[in-house]
Amino acid sequence: MGLEITKEHFGEVDYERFSQRLDESLAVLTQLLARPGFGEGPASLGAEIEASLVDRSGRPLPINTEVLARTDDPRLTFELDRFNLEGNLRHGPLVGRPFESLRSEFDGALHEMRRAAGPLGARIALIGILPTLRASDLQSHVMTDSRRYRALSAGLRRLRHGPFRLNIHGDDVLDVECDDVTFEGAATSLQVHLRVAPRRFRQVYNAIQLATPVVLAVSGNSPTFLGRRLWEETRVALFKQAVDGRSEFTLQSPEARVSFGRAWLEEGPLELFRENVKLHTPLLPVLDEERPSEALAAGAIPTLRELRLHQGTVWRWNRAIYDPADEGHLRVEMRFLPAGPTIEDMLANVAFLIGLALAMAPEADETAARLPFEALHHGFYRAGQSGLDAELPWPCDGSRSARDLALRLLPKAQAGLDSAGVDPEDSVPLLEIIRERVESGRTGARWQRRTLERLEANASREEALTAMFARYLAHSEEALPVHRWPCGDEA
Repeated sequence: MGLEITKEHFGEVDYERFSQRLDESLAVLTQLLARPGFGEGPASLGAEIEASLVDRSGRPLPINTEVLARTDDPRLTFELDRFNLEGNLRHGPLVGRPFESLRSEFDGALHEMRRAAGPLGARIALIGILPTLRASDLQSHVMTDSRRYRALSAGLRRLRHGPFRLNIHGDDVLDVECDDVTFEGAATSLQVHLRVAPRRFRQVYNAIQLATPVVLAVSGNSPTFLGRRLWEETRVALFKQAVDGRSEFTLQSPEARVSFGRAWLEEGPLELFRENVKLHTPLLPVLDEERPSEALAAGAIPTLRELRLHQGTVWRWNRAIYDPADEGHLRVEMRFLPAGPTIEDMLANVAFLIGLALAMAPEADETAARLPFEALHHGFYRAGQSGLDAELPWPCDGSRSARDLALRLLPKAQAGLDSAGVDPEDSVPLLEIIRERVESGRTGARWQRRTLERLEANASREEALTAMFARYLAHSEEALPVHRWPCGDEA
């Protein structure tokens, strides 16, 4: 969840003081990470789920604050656009039955969203990008009334000196300019959090990076945007471009605020925090009353609020999180998975991702030496673009199809979950969903494409998208994983 702020207009002195505080925070975090035992503790798993509010015809319904006024569930909050909601699911131990616990959290949060939204004529949609969106739905007026979002928008426009441009090529081409970051709100995701001990952070983070392209390829659920058929996971391109603070004169620099990274992690988590401070201009320069160095000297665990606030404006697909809770700890936040199609699909994606990363962590150093990061970086974007048809790099094997690679790696993912103490009764059925999905070739994105193609034979693109999305919502609420949904004329 993004930290709220108390002001939204800033002068140069605010940026100068904030930058100084960031340097102080990095020095304090360096000392914290050097403490014996800091951040140690059992691994835990949590998530944030973003959802869209739609009316009975499947069109976006911008009433998130009205919905939240009808609930006191602390897990629920608003997101950037007024048709977005977010559920911050409680963390639980990785040992035992973590996916059963996460399923319970999904069920509870989504039930409460639906309970609060229903009387207002709204339905909850779990999908990477709403197929029914129009450009008029994403103008400045749709931004949620929040100081944080207004300041974020102003900060990015201050850096960019011009409109944002979206240019995405798929079966169709999208080329549009937008004046605000509200187009980013079109992308809704499942964000996964894994607590990692500092001494293991480098290996686990690099293993997560290695696992990301293949997991992304089997999880696509965002094939359309503004009436165009684009990437299998169009969110990857949309999010990067919609909040790109670089001007047209600096687009070739390696400073995009949404990125897969620049290299393998060589030392540890401090690399990621330092790089974000070095490469990215602060957007929300709000100082906290706490001085990190004074808090540390007093024996407290510093909140490092400024560093956390800054981290929240640099959206790596996999990013490091410092949390002062529980005597302070680190997490990896994995941001690349789309919302939906169902809870079971999302749990299967998480199980594949976490299992694969844990299995590969012990060999991460050897892998990094054998696979150039540039090849992995390229594979991430190919996975977003082509899904199961993507050719992905793998150590010693050259390129392999994402479909073949995923099937080959499923036993490895199972071994990783077993080694972490996950009950096989909790993990095996979820990895079986991945296997059946890959063998059938039916991801959420593929289901949407095929159903749209059938419907478009007798209807306009807009009519076909509306009809497709109506069927998607009905199947999504029935909870069967997407590879078991009827397709085409049977849908």
